[in-house]
Amino acid sequence: MTPDVLNDLAPGGKMRAAINVGNIVLAKRGEGRADPTGITVDLARELGKRLGVPVELVVYDLAGKVSAAANTGAWDICFLAIEPARAAEVEFTAPYVLIEGTYLVAKNSPLQKVEDVDAPGIRIGANTGAAYDLFLTRSLKAATLVRAGDGSSMFDLFEAGKVDAAAGVRQPLEIYAKAHPDVCVMPDRFMEIRQAMAAGKGKMAGQRYLAAFIEEMKASGFVAEAIKRHNQACAVAPKG
Repeated sequence: MTPDVLNDLAPGGKMRAAINVGNIVLAKRGEGRADPTGITVDLARELGKRLGVPVELVVYDLAGKVSAAANTGAWDICFLAIEPARAAEVEFTAPYVLIEGTYLVAKNSPLQKVEDVDAPGIRIGANTGAAYDLFLTRSLKAATLVRAGDGSSMFDLFEAGKVDAAAGVRQPLEIYAKAHPDVCVMPDRFMEIRQAMAAGKGKMAGQRYLAAFIEEMKASGFVAEAIKRHNQACAVAPKG
């Protein structure tokens, strides 16, 4: 622990952690006025203990809003999927968990596997600024990406018939599919989403501390225990 680390991660005497409740694998809203819960919340609170500072949870409903606030001073550390476009704004650690990006389609759709989707005339719905939005933006060759507007989601686009497939994290898609028997989630994936912690751009003392912290949390079993505690189906990332 050095003054530079505290200055990077808790400059005001407390650590403000950006929590994205839009990805329910990692965090969920608390009931009423209760704080969010989840893997990222557990990691943030443990980090606060290590730093010896109180933790303030700064809650966002979309990952894109977390990254958009990177240069505003709204938070000190965040949890985001590693993406080249975001690396220009934040300093990432190695990933702590791995989750899957895949598609939801109608059960009678001719699209049955991931490779079917990137074709002329196919429209794919995505939440603006999500890791899978950034990935598909740079990787799609023939399909058209349709982004959900503010206050809406890829599910809204799908239900309105504006897209042929909805891109997303596997677990929320599967929850949606259980409640809608006319849809299904593809068994394969189009990307592996590498979820990491990050400090603000240029805060290298903080980044190094976070990087070591994440490796310890993986090696000690803390991340695996958090996954189990919150009943999530994701994998602990390998050693960075």
